[in-house]
Amino acid sequence: MDNPLLEVKNLHVSFPIYEGVLKVLNGLDFKLDRGEKIGVIGETRCGKTTTMKSILRLLPKTAVIPKGQILFKGTDILTMKFGDIQKVRRQSISMIFQDPTAALNPVFKIGEQLLDIIKYSKDTSADRWMDRSIGKSAKKEWNNEAVNVLKDVGLPDQERIMENYPIQLSGGMRQRVCIAMSLVSARDILIADEPGTSLDVTIEAQILELLKRLVEEKGTSIILVSHALGAVMGLVDRVYVMYAGSMVESAETQALFLDPLHPYTCGLLKAVPKLTGGGIPQGIDGRIPDYLNPPKGCRFFPRCKSAMSICAENRPSMFQVGGDHQVACFLYKGDEIDGRSIAH
Repeated sequence: MDNPLLEVKNLHVSFPIYEGVLKVLNGLDFKLDRGEKIGVIGETRCGKTTTMKSILRLLPKTAVIPKGQILFKGTDILTMKFGDIQKVRRQSISMIFQDPTAALNPVFKIGEQLLDIIKYSKDTSADRWMDRSIGKSAKKEWNNEAVNVLKDVGLPDQERIMENYPIQLSGGMRQRVCIAMSLVSARDILIADEPGTSLDVTIEAQILELLKRLVEEKGTSIILVSHALGAVMGLVDRVYVMYAGSMVESAETQALFLDPLHPYTCGLLKAVPKLTGGGIPQGIDGRIPDYLNPPKGCRFFPRCKSAMSICAENRPSMFQVGGDHQVACFLYKGDEIDGRSIAH
């Protein structure tokens, strides 16, 4: 599509600390089309959650964004006034966080929290949704909507759950409540930041299947951040591979899993245990670089078995490698590098 629903361009995010400046996001680029489902995969600490929080401007006040754009329907979220970004959060983009226990307020009943979100998403006025004089018919309508959305996410006895506190629900039920809350306001984009991290494997599979069904029914675009590569494979249309603050590979889901190109992507897939056996999965030597003093060129250079001298000094851009497959690696530039002829 010519006009993506969401487009992140050359995004840089840093965090000043006592020792210096953590340069976390390093020229991040990706896009999401209307109705599309994309996955973002990568190791812990590679900047996935920072990226998602940037989209909704939920980063701490200490965060610095020296350059970059986050375009939502053509408008830069980073330059929006507070009222405009609040409208986006109410009616367009919502986020499911990793830990449902931390996402829910422990001192309010589920119904109170859900009804507040429903009211909050109905009107763009910051004062309107808190108005105690709202008529009984509107309150009844909102209550019915709350019951229906809990039913949509597969929770039984919705009226009873509305009267429960978060501590009275299991982890899977709390995550379903969080999904219900997100669906109320996610009319355009739903960001799911590792929604199954705190759940057991069986419940995680149910949650991901639920997300797939709901976004397809509602036509909502989704960004799924996950360590579960199998879950990503079954849910999304396109996958972005992220390493140390930048995207290193992008392709349609099947193409990426069948023919990974970037050395980091290959390492990730080799590290996945296989049900068919075949020996112990291989890990990737080394670790994510120190963001206080990251490598000057490609940030994967210190860990890469295919590294060349150019990688130490120059950051590779995304090279097109057939179809809609892109990879940020000098191996696919197609020029003479270090005396070796590298094919596309």
